[in-house]
Amino acid sequence: MPTSVTPLTLLTRGAVNIKGRMPWSSNATFLVEVVLDGAATLAVYKPQRGERPLWDFPRGLFKREIASYLLSEALGWGVVPLTVPRPDGPYGEGSLQLFMDADFEQHYFTLVEDAAHHERLQRICVFDLVANNADRKSGHCLRTGDGLVWAIDNGLTFHEEPKLRTVIWAFGGQPVPGPLVNDVRRLLRAGLPASLTELLDARERQALLARARALIREGKFPAGEGYAYYPWPVV
Repeated sequence: MPTSVTPLTLLTRGAVNIKGRMPWSSNATFLVEVVLDGAATLAVYKPQRGERPLWDFPRGLFKREIASYLLSEALGWGVVPLTVPRPDGPYGEGSLQLFMDADFEQHYFTLVEDAAHHERLQRICVFDLVANNADRKSGHCLRTGDGLVWAIDNGLTFHEEPKLRTVIWAFGGQPVPGPLVNDVRRLLRAGLPASLTELLDARERQALLARARALIREGKFPAGEGYAYYPWPVV
């Protein structure tokens, strides 16, 4: 990729060409190539018009994908791939997320067996607690060639009601590492960035802040009990 074209510029301004539909997705999700000034990259496109209606989440799940990226960045954690809005996508308004060239044989249940991944998985776990992720499946944790673990498929997040559903329970009852607590505390002091708050309604913003305060106050990873805390399918 030419150094003059950043990934952000490419995703926000590049021409979007559909290569195919991603398999096994509940909503319409497309692998696309984005091209600008001789630079090109793969991305994942999620248009609003391809979303299946849900009884408990309003339309516009793609906005929650974008909000998840913005929260990850506001915390300084970099666990969600670059995700931007595209009002002019091939099938209308939606999100574009930088495609992660990952080892798709690996997922949370294999990654957690290696302690080298625990720090990154703990970040994702705390992120999910603050974002109120209702659908953290094992396959939503991807390891790229540089050894980093990324969190994808973040559309079912930021609900005002408690809806945590996750497979990441390996750290239950353990203290949340101090640096992660400090990052959450710093976010509360600084306030949520405007780019994030404009994607959530007032009750969702207040609930997000309340979850962040609770994490600081309790200082431990919650220990799940019962089937209701897990998404289905788990992978």
